[in-house]
Amino acid sequence: MAEILHYLHQQKEDNLSSVNHYGYEQAEKVCRFHSSFPEYNVTPLVHLENLAKLFGVKDIYVKDESYRFGLNAFKVLGGSYAIACELAKRLQLPVEELTYDKLMAPGVKQKLGELTFVTATDGNHGRGVAWTANRLQQKAIVLMPKGTELARLEAVKAFGAEAYITDVNYDDTVRMARKIAADCGGIMLQDTSWEGYEEVPLHIMQGYTTMGYEIVQQLQGVRPTHVFLQAGVGAMAGAVAAFFADYYKADKPIITKRRTAFSKRPRLMMESFIM
Repeated sequence: MAEILHYLHQQKEDNLSSVNHYGYEQAEKVCRFHSSFPEYNVTPLVHLENLAKLFGVKDIYVKDESYRFGLNAFKVLGGSYAIACELAKRLQLPVEELTYDKLMAPGVKQKLGELTFVTATDGNHGRGVAWTANRLQQKAIVLMPKGTELARLEAVKAFGAEAYITDVNYDDTVRMARKIAADCGGIMLQDTSWEGYEEVPLHIMQGYTTMGYEIVQQLQGVRPTHVFLQAGVGAMAGAVAAFFADYYKADKPIITKRRTAFSKRPRLMMESFIM
């Protein structure tokens, strides 16, 4: 997460780093694309009144992403928007002009040709990429690291993707995916970055801001004092934290990320920051 925050606060001339790239105006464009899919619904912001009373606070709300596109996870927001950005480049259109209907229009498939999106995943990111490629009549190749449950593999294959469990760890699986993408002329769609590969991860992070955009609409002017975010590799937490930092400006809430530190006995760790 420290790396994500450093990334967000790099020098202003770096056009990939400003929190404005995750702010309200950008999120509105992202949400417009997501909302063009027939399966789109705003996911619930659940008001936990009894839990709030238990803890002695005014209100607690939970964003329930189990309803997202029927996939039970938010990760599809990132992969789908990154795919939209790649298609927009090939169509020479601003991404904000793309909708599901436009991408399905006669002639667009012919202009795009058959594209293959390649990624490495331990689950939900690859499933989101496979779902989006399937909905947009494109191909996906998804590699999963050693130890991945077969049920996760089958969940990806269910959307027509080529999917395999490798015999190596996650980092080496990413390297294998990069080689496959290079060999087949595919498009690497990874949710982690490395030197020289930052634009696609940026677009994936921007995709997650749909959650922030929906939340501020659902809160109807109520300003949260605290925002709690789950942090795996940190992409979602970094993007949504940046969204709220940009939206609320000087009056931004305290943002707390949660991660699990692995030791002999997993423990929950909480870290708070004000961007």
